[in-house]
Amino acid sequence: MDKYFAAYLASFLDADGSIYVQLKSNTSYRYRFQVYAQITFYQAAKAKAFLEDLCALTTFGYIRERRDGICEYIIGDTESMLALLDSIEPYLRLKKEQAQLLRTIIMRKQNITSAQEFVALAELVDRFRELNYSKKRSNTADVVRQKLRDEGLLTP
Repeated sequence: MDKYFAAYLASFLDADGSIYVQLKSNTSYRYRFQVYAQITFYQAAKAKAFLEDLCALTTFGYIRERRDGICEYIIGDTESMLALLDSIEPYLRLKKEQAQLLRTIIMRKQNITSAQEFVALAELVDRFRELNYSKKRSNTADVVRQKLRDEGLLTP
């Protein structure tokens, strides 16, 4: 990706995109929660072709059209998110801290070997609450900690 396109994508993400990570309850996971991350670009559905062009140019992610007339270009797999961040992070302004935190979470997630380490990872995920002004999160590090204690996976 050339630097001009990378700078353009960074400004697009700063203005009409989001970087987020959340904890999703999932009992099939070792620590009962999934760490779910995504980078998403938004446009009105009438601009779907534009997002499809971006998707084709980057070769990452997929397009989803919502029922509310918004179209999303979603990048959710780890390798693609890291590759995108490698290209655009130097040009980000508003979402630079989220990008750096996402990178940290991805790297730590790959090396979790204990419930204590998973709770520490969940605490990093909680930081997105303040960075993204999201106040509706129900799965927090405290919830994870309590669930792991209740199941005997984490000692007090």
